[in-house]
This record gives sequence, C-alpha cells and structure tokens, in this order.
Amino acid sequence: MARIGMTTTVPVEIILAAGHIPVDLNNIFINDKEATRLVEVAEDAGYPRNICGWIKGLYSVVVDRGDIDMVLAVTQGDCSNTHALMETLELVGIETIPFAYPFDRDYDILKLQMDKLITALGTDWDSVMAVKKRLDQVRGKVAELDRLTWQENTVGGFHNHLYQVSCSDFNGDVDAFEQDVNQFIMQAQSATEYTEDLRLGFIGVPPIVNDLYDHFEKMGARVVFNEVQRQFAMPYHVDDLVEQYRRYTYPYGVFRRIEDIKEEIEKRNLDGIVHYVQSFCFRQIEDMIFREKLDIPVLTIEGDKPGKLDARTKLRMDSFLEMLR
Repeated sequence: MARIGMTTTVPVEIILAAGHIPVDLNNIFINDKEATRLVEVAEDAGYPRNICGWIKGLYSVVVDRGDIDMVLAVTQGDCSNTHALMETLELVGIETIPFAYPFDRDYDILKLQMDKLITALGTDWDSVMAVKKRLDQVRGKVAELDRLTWQENTVGGFHNHLYQVSCSDFNGDVDAFEQDVNQFIMQAQSATEYTEDLRLGFIGVPPIVNDLYDHFEKMGARVVFNEVQRQFAMPYHVDDLVEQYRRYTYPYGVFRRIEDIKEEIEKRNLDGIVHYVQSFCFRQIEDMIFREKLDIPVLTIEGDKPGKLDARTKLRMDSFLEMLR
C-alpha cells in the first residue's frame, strides 16, 4: 500500500482500486501550519521566486515530509509548470507517473490514459468500477452539503469549499471522510439560516490565502458557489467513469467552464463573482475571457503565498460589495 501524491484531481477510483492511499498534495500543503516555510524550502532548493507558490508547496510537501512514495502528476489540463516539478522530484529520487487530460475532451484518448494508469498501478476495470459506486455515494452526500449552502442557507462558504475540495482524495480515508460529512450535514440541517444580503460565486483555483471566506461573511456577503471545488466533487452523476471525467470541466477549455458558471449564476441567484488568480499562473490570462463572457460584476483577486489577505485586497473586496449594494 503506497501513498500516492496527486498534483490535482485525477481518477482517484483507480488509486483506491489498486489498494493505495491517494494524497492530494495541495490539501496537505495549504493545511500545513508552516505552509509559508514550505514555499521557502523550495526556493532554497533552487525554485525561482517568480514561480507559482502552489508548485513550490507541492515540491516541498513531497521532499520535506518524506512520506510520499510516488507522485501522480497531471501533465496536461492543469499547471504548465508540472513538467518541471516532475523533473525536480525525479532529481531527488521520487518516482512520478504522468496523466494527461486531452484538451478537446476526446473520449478515446482519455480512456487510454485511464487504461495506462490502471496497468501502471496493477488493478482492473471491474475493481475500479466497484470503487466508483462507493465514491458516488459519498459524492452524493457532498452534493447535499452544497445544496444546503445555496438553497437552505445553513452552510458557510469555507465549509462548502473545504468538503468539496477534499473530494479529490477523500482525505485518504473514504469511510472516515463519509462519517465527517454525515456529522456536518446533521449539524447544518438544524443550523441557523444565514441572512447575508449578497450572494457570491467563487471561480478559479482554490485560494492560497486562508481568510477570504471569513472576510466576506464579516462584511455581510457569503460565497454560495465554489466553481472548481464543486468540479472536484464530480457533480455530474453518470455510470461511465470516462464520461464522468469528460464532464469534469477544470482540465479542459475555459468555455465549457463558462457554461457551467452561467448555469449556476442563475440557479443560485448570485449577485457577483470573485475570480481568484494565482500569481505567475497562466490562468490569469483567462480573466479577460470571463469578464467578456459573464454578464455579472466580477472582482479579480490575486494571491501569491500562503497567509492572510493583505490590506489592499481587503479594501478592494469591501469596495466591490458596496458597489454591488
């Protein structure tokens, strides 16, 4: 049983079917009490300062902690720096396995990538599909938590983010994660309803800053839609595993993401969109497309290293809320 680090969401069903433990390196990094130090560890090793903080964090989680046996890296459909990350990990003796999402969502190519991963990890399709059925049950409960957020208004933006983003690896223990979700849903069903006057959507990669949701709620607004995190939770329920990962919007072109965002803007009655972009990330370019295609006010926030929001960003957030009002 190996601990397999993941650079982003991959067909986790295959890892679990092979009897291994999936570990989303992003979640380990951002929840580390010394996340800033992990960025510095990568810079001390030679990573440039003008490289995404997430990539540096992933490198250090693997090298500094020493409990990851191999890394499953998404070489197409995520970060453009992943190739170099793999090479620097191989330099220090970490085995890496590539996985690529086809940009055009080609079914046959995606299935081939899954076939290769199944072979590499030593499992089979029957075992994988059995795991899928188990995970679909848990994902259904996380979808209910999401519904409680935007429809019943009893879940805050951060917990909506947390449980959905955790569906990338189910915290390495599906049963324990399900129990945690069950308990949280029970609490949410009897919780006091939020009464904020502004409803926001959050699009883009999960934030590297840790107090964004809290600050919005202090200012009388609440995030009721987390775009990419919701995609990590696989909201489209289909029997075909390949089709499930074809419908997962994040690794492909931005326009399919925009279709999904527009649907949720209307369904969740959003007042504005917060687009989070990571410093030095190619996805910053997509901001111009979102602003052109989304018929709703958009605030773009940029983050660099782990920590709290800076005063300038808080001022821009507050001004955005006042403008919406």
